[in-house]
Amino acid sequence: MPDARQILATHRRGPQIDADILVACIDACFDCAQSCTACADADLAEPDIDTLRACITLCLNCSDVCAATGRVLTRQTEFVPELVLAMVQACAAACRLCGDECDRHAHHHEHCRICEGVCRRCEQACNEVLTALR
Repeated sequence: MPDARQILATHRRGPQIDADILVACIDACFDCAQSCTACADADLAEPDIDTLRACITLCLNCSDVCAATGRVLTRQTEFVPELVLAMVQACAAACRLCGDECDRHAHHHEHCRICEGVCRRCEQACNEVLTALR
């Protein structure tokens, strides 16, 4: 059992949406935050850094948005659906944009190919939370 699932299972109020969907999104957000940070760092080491500036910026922004979203989703005591909706929508958008940009570089940079896939998985997990909230 993953740590997020274990700790949420101990919460007196329990998850406010389906636990499987919630945990999948929390895990995807933190995975994407790490992958995007690593991809931006790898971009900085590439000789064609000028062509990767947008990718670096989008990866760093996506990482920040994903980390914040994962933290907000983890907080269940005073779950505010309107705020969660806005955060998850922003996260899905950040993942889509970052994934699109990484895809542009995936044929030259393996780290961009990997990051693009992680962004797509996080975007999908966010979309599943959005469906559960509606």
